[in-house]
Amino acid sequence: MNISVIVPLYNEEESLIKLYEWIARVMEEHSFSYEVVFVNDGSTDESWKIICQLQAAHPEYVHGICFRRNYGKSAALYCGFKAAKGDVVITMDADLQDSPDEIPQLYRMIIEENYDLVSGWKQKRYDNRLTKNLPSKLFNATARKVTGIALHDMNCGLKAYRNEVVKHIEVFSEMHRYIPYLAKNAGYTRIGEKVVQHRKREFGVSKFGLNRFVNGYLDLLTLWFLNKFGKQPMHFFGLIGSGMFMLGLVSIIIVGAMKLHALSMGIPAMLVGVNPWFHLSILAMILGCMLFLAGFLGELIIRNSPSRNDYLIREEF
Repeated sequence: MNISVIVPLYNEEESLIKLYEWIARVMEEHSFSYEVVFVNDGSTDESWKIICQLQAAHPEYVHGICFRRNYGKSAALYCGFKAAKGDVVITMDADLQDSPDEIPQLYRMIIEENYDLVSGWKQKRYDNRLTKNLPSKLFNATARKVTGIALHDMNCGLKAYRNEVVKHIEVFSEMHRYIPYLAKNAGYTRIGEKVVQHRKREFGVSKFGLNRFVNGYLDLLTLWFLNKFGKQPMHFFGLIGSGMFMLGLVSIIIVGAMKLHALSMGIPAMLVGVNPWFHLSILAMILGCMLFLAGFLGELIIRNSPSRNDYLIREEF
C-alpha cells in the first residue's frame, strides 16, 4: 500500500464526508493505493456515526478507531500510527484547514528525495494574528533553538512520514507538537519542510485554547531533559547536587573560621547560630544531598527499567 492517511478528530461531523471525498479524489487522480484511518477522540456529536457510514460505503479504504472518551491528539496519533500499513503515512486534521492536494508532493518527497519526515509549513495563515500567529512564531522560534531542527511550523498537523518512523517513536501526553524532535532522537535525521496551503475553517470552532502554548513550553523542556539526561539522571542531579553541597560546605567552613579568628583576636563576633550565612550554608548542603539522592534513585530506576537497552538498529548482517 502506498499511503495511509491518519485523521485524528474531535467533534468534526460537518467536515468528514467532504474531507474523505477530497482525499479519495486526489488518490484516484494519482493512482495511489491507500487507506484513511479516522481516529475518533471521544467525540460527542455524530462523528463516529458518519465514519461508520463511510466505512460501510468504502470498506476497502476507510478504517476507524473510536475512543470511549477524549484522550487528546497524541493518543489519537499513537493509535493511528500503530494501525497504519502504508509505505508513507500522512497525518492531517479533520477541519478542512489542511489540503489533501498536498499529499502527492509530500509522498514524492518521502519516496524520491528520501526524507524520513516532511513537515508542512503554513506560511500564510488565516488564524487570528494576535491570539495564534504571534504566539506560534515565538513558540516555533524557541523550539528551533532547543531542538536544533530548522522547522518554521513544528506543530503543523499536515506531515508525511516513512512508515518505519511512526513505528519507532512513541507519541504520549501532549508530545504530538514535537514529533519531529521525537523522530530526531530516534535517529531519523532527514527531516524536511514543505510550504503548504492553509485554509479557513469551514465548520465549527478550534478545539485548542491558549493554554496549549504554556503546555507546549513545558513539554519541550520535558523532552529536552529526557533526551539529554533520561538515560543518565545522575549526570544532571548529581552534578548540581554535588556542586551545591560543596558550596555549602566551603561556606560553613568559612563562617566557622571567621568565628574562631574573631575569638582568638578577642574581637566581638556574631553567634554562629544567628549568622544568616550559616543557615544558607546548611540549606545548600541539604539541597545538595537531596539532589544527589534524586540522581541516585533515578539511576536505580533506569537500571531496572525493561527499556534500558532499547536501541534502534538500522542494519544488521
